[in-house]
Amino acid sequence: MSHSAASIFQLGKDTTPYKLLTKDGVQEETWNGRKMLVVKPEVLTMLSKKAFTEISHFLRESHLKMLRSILDDSEASNNDKFVALELLRNAAIAAGGTLPMCQDTGTAIVVAHKGDRVWTDGDDAEAIAEGAKKTYAECNLRYSQMAPLSLYQEANTGSNLPAQIEIYSEHGDAYEFLFIAKGGGSANKSFLLQETKSVLNPDSLRKLLTDKIAGLGTSACPPYHLAIVIGGLSAEMTLKTVKLASCHYLDNLPTEGDKTGRAFRDLNLEAEVLEISRNIGIGAQFGGKYFCHDVRVIRLPRHGASLPIGIGVSCSADRQIMARIDAGGVWLEELEHDPARFLPEVEEKQLETAVIKVDLTRPMQEIRAALSGRPVGTRLMLTGTLLVARDIAHAKWKEMIEKGEELPEYTKQHPIYYAGPAKTPTGYASGSFGPTTAGRMDSYADLLMSRGASLITLAKGNRGKNVREACGRWGGFYLGTIGGAAARLAQDSIKKVEVIDFPDLGMEAVFRIEIEDFPAFVIINDQGEDFFASVAESRVALTK
Repeated sequence: MSHSAASIFQLGKDTTPYKLLTKDGVQEETWNGRKMLVVKPEVLTMLSKKAFTEISHFLRESHLKMLRSILDDSEASNNDKFVALELLRNAAIAAGGTLPMCQDTGTAIVVAHKGDRVWTDGDDAEAIAEGAKKTYAECNLRYSQMAPLSLYQEANTGSNLPAQIEIYSEHGDAYEFLFIAKGGGSANKSFLLQETKSVLNPDSLRKLLTDKIAGLGTSACPPYHLAIVIGGLSAEMTLKTVKLASCHYLDNLPTEGDKTGRAFRDLNLEAEVLEISRNIGIGAQFGGKYFCHDVRVIRLPRHGASLPIGIGVSCSADRQIMARIDAGGVWLEELEHDPARFLPEVEEKQLETAVIKVDLTRPMQEIRAALSGRPVGTRLMLTGTLLVARDIAHAKWKEMIEKGEELPEYTKQHPIYYAGPAKTPTGYASGSFGPTTAGRMDSYADLLMSRGASLITLAKGNRGKNVREACGRWGGFYLGTIGGAAARLAQDSIKKVEVIDFPDLGMEAVFRIEIEDFPAFVIINDQGEDFFASVAESRVALTK
């Protein structure tokens, strides 16, 4: 019996709901007495463009049902429900086809399986990449790919290419595809652990997974679809399996192993890990039980001397779609085009305890005074002026300090929002404009605060000890806002956007934006108290 990769991943029947795009450009022909499926290259380009457009604006029905179930759960915290409601509203806005659901519109990734009786004329990867390029050029998406000009210098490619395209040869007369748009936040939460057989027992594995799952934090925009892979014939096999499992691509694997070394899902451990995630206390970003929507645990064969373990997530922008080309035509997975039907009749006040309105038009000293004394976890509604800056701008400010130059006065006048916008559609004040990961700016916090700058920052995710200490030392604050609701913020909260410095940096420029009713939470206050510290305590308790 063969023990190839194909025999390791013994997937069951494909139950994906497909819709027919076209029959054009696909036909059966006979060659050497065998029927061949002939596919024109422009079909691949068309399919790729359609797929990446769809996943920029629409989600699977199953994902939306999970968000709605949070609102219907009496055990969910008010913060869980608030985030779920915002994500559903965001989905409804994105479904309009103008604003993408997330400002980080991702790396274009394609995994394809081409039957040996499928014939195409030309370079398939080039045709697929052309479709991705057209999508990013013609839609309101962001170019995120950086080309290395040297070891240290980079430049944006201006097309969101290159794409990651992998095409595998299979037996058969069909061409199957998985299209993924993977944002940097969730991609950065992929981990490879090189362990040993000593963790292959219930107690040790539970302790390891509890610690690592709590350490994922919120910067990748939970609730997550969490994937855990135990084993693998190589490190890269483990991590590729993590990515596919997080997309639910491997849901139809067997649920028990055998002596051939086939991959299988462990449903018992999936349930156990889901329960662990609900007891950690992180919740859907700001406290509660819905840190994860669901969990997939895949067990793979391994070399006797190695035990790779992979962990990864698909975030609130759960962007992937299946497709296939066969004798019947070109088929694309049916995503939900009416997410508004999952929105309940919920009054906003039902989800509020105490919401503090903060006027950002006042001097910085007065804004800080208004926040002082607020406990971590306090929900805020911000109106006024924000400065927007992220990695490269912060690096330039650091260079100024090192050269003995004065920082721009704007860094001391306004709270700083870590973000980078997608393209602005015609008639809108802003493109999708959600927060980026706060931790990337941690190293600048004390340096800037010591000079009276960056005293209030706004982003997503948890921050390090040095930021807690800097806030306590200099009287600063770190506020968190909802990750994954970029379209909602652009349409309803951001009223004006203008570039005020480093215009040549594109999305990395410094912007001044005017906002109205912008949701936020106090994560670190001016006493150095950290909302996520309680999560660390819960993690310790769970691993004992």
